[in-house]
Amino acid sequence: MEQEPTTLQEAIVYFSNPVNCREYVVARRWPNGVTCPRCGSANVLFLEKYNRWECREKHDAKQFTLKTGTVMEDSPITVDKWLTAMWQIANCKNGISSYEVHRAIGITQKSAWFMDHRIRMAFHGSLREQFSGEVEADETFIGQKARNMHASVRARKITGTGGKDKTAVMGILERGKDGKHSTVRTTVVPNRKKSALQAEVRKHVQAGSALYTDDLNSYKGLDEFQHGVVDHAVQYVDGAIHTNGLENFWSLLKRGIRGTYVSVEPFHLFRYLDEQVYRFNNRKMTDAERFDLTVKGIVGRRLTFDQLTGKEMDERAAS
Repeated sequence: MEQEPTTLQEAIVYFSNPVNCREYVVARRWPNGVTCPRCGSANVLFLEKYNRWECREKHDAKQFTLKTGTVMEDSPITVDKWLTAMWQIANCKNGISSYEVHRAIGITQKSAWFMDHRIRMAFHGSLREQFSGEVEADETFIGQKARNMHASVRARKITGTGGKDKTAVMGILERGKDGKHSTVRTTVVPNRKKSALQAEVRKHVQAGSALYTDDLNSYKGLDEFQHGVVDHAVQYVDGAIHTNGLENFWSLLKRGIRGTYVSVEPFHLFRYLDEQVYRFNNRKMTDAERFDLTVKGIVGRRLTFDQLTGKEMDERAAS
């Protein structure tokens, strides 16, 4: 087998060979040998002519491919195009739009949009241990700027001041410790009220940690933490008390949304957050390492077009 790629150019050449695609994904999905994704049996036979496996146990749908049980399942797009798109999305600092993906790999923009969101499923991390040490908490609003809208659009979409017509997002950042860099978690919150923000803090931060926030009233009462507050009307830094780490992350996030995606619907916003969090938390990795981690994350996750567009949710609500 050829040496695994370390750059986008090498990845395009490497994955143009279907055998390389198969061996690369198999090594990450089944490091101990191929097993049936439906029953878990290792009693499988590779059908080279059809580039798929067949499980020898007795159950329905015995045959399976690399795509079965992953974000690629039921997709007619070839694996080489999927892997090339994964490389770009995982490694482009400010993100990559569906129009760029559609031009780069030769699929329709609609397919590229669907593909982008399915790949973002691989970035969604499960809840790990709580943050500790020095932790920053802050919130921001995501939405279009009124000054950039046409007058007719502004009249329809802007119904109040401040963040009224935008989506509130909360971030919690654990500062670097033990030789490791800082990491962040984000979530879409319904509002900036005490009940919403403090619930997230208590969920993700270990009691007794040093917690730094701004002087928003919603943070008052977090007495189980060593709570330091900085008043941005007076100063942005008071010794170790500041939220500059999160401010940096918000800058990166908004640069990607405004510069690359232009406009993001609130319904899909959490996936764009996952994407930026993934690149931020793995920023010290090489492109190849970040891509490797992405491929490992595609297993056991599924997103249908009806789920993506909200049709399946609407049908459930109507029934």
